[in-house]
Amino acid sequence: MDLAGHCVCDRLRYSVHLDSPDEARTSLCHCSSCRRAFGTNYGLTTKVPLAGFRYVKGDPKRFKQDNGVTREFCDHCGTYICEYGEAVADKSRYILWGTFDEPHKVPPKGEFFCKSRAAWMPEIPKVFHKQEIKE
Repeated sequence: MDLAGHCVCDRLRYSVHLDSPDEARTSLCHCSSCRRAFGTNYGLTTKVPLAGFRYVKGDPKRFKQDNGVTREFCDHCGTYICEYGEAVADKSRYILWGTFDEPHKVPPKGEFFCKSRAAWMPEIPKVFHKQEIKE
């Protein structure tokens, strides 16, 4: 399965190759860190193996937070493309779901920190729901 995506201004494009759709894991996170980082988009990200991810146009800017999470983004329009922590930096990327050209190909499989879900936000039906995990 091949996927593609880009930033808002299209100066940064990427591709993802998966041997199986099962290699991708899209999750919606309601934790306070994701709400701050992604705003109303919350943390809707798709975890993919690093071996299948590459930039095909442009070079991302990188910002490493104090907590060890690195975010890659377009330095022109500011769109986040992906993030990763130190523990998985050489294994995977968490791609911002809305940057995929065809996000419906990697639907959500789970929600996390559901106790912190905003009252106006509906639960995603028929996916794994975790009320609490260690932040």
